[in-house]
Amino acid sequence: MPRGEIFILSSPSGTGKNTLIRRVLTDLDGLEHSISHTTRPARQGEIDGTDYHFVDRPTFEAMIETDAFLEWAEYNGNYYGTSSAQIESRLERGADVILDIEIQGTVHLLKRRPEAHAVFLLPPSYEELRQRIVQRGLDGPDAVAQRLEVSLWEIERYGLYHYTIINDDLERASQALVAIILDKRHRVARQEESVKQVLADFRRFSEPG
Repeated sequence: MPRGEIFILSSPSGTGKNTLIRRVLTDLDGLEHSISHTTRPARQGEIDGTDYHFVDRPTFEAMIETDAFLEWAEYNGNYYGTSSAQIESRLERGADVILDIEIQGTVHLLKRRPEAHAVFLLPPSYEELRQRIVQRGLDGPDAVAQRLEVSLWEIERYGLYHYTIINDDLERASQALVAIILDKRHRVARQEESVKQVLADFRRFSEPG
């Protein structure tokens, strides 16, 4: 069984990252979503162990001390991190894993796992993102302005990533992300085991007698 691969998806808040991931998970077999740990309080409707692993700061900091995270970062006053054990167990059984993490976490992860594939999701325009953030109803005017300011800082760092997708249409964005994942799955190095089985079958029937 070939080892799975890591795919990173980052985006400014409100760009539709989680919606895109849910769509791709239904479209593509063998892809699993990594659930991050966070010290952020759960929002209404969020479920521990499904949306995030919600932990307190002392617990998170103890995990940092024991090097339990593949990557971690502090964002908007809260910690976010990806469990190394959770990722490794999935990769070993051949599953691809998609992580939704911020830019700081991406930088850390790529230093430790340079073979990971990083994708940056962009909104189609400033006004479109502003409307999406406002329509969520989670932030007041000052918080919306702050999120948009952070979004500019994030978009300016798109060059840290290997791929970019503009989320102006969910169907097109989903097709683009699926295409990126399938491209990596069908490289010769990853398909070598399957190809050797086909080759052995042909050689068996081609032997004289």
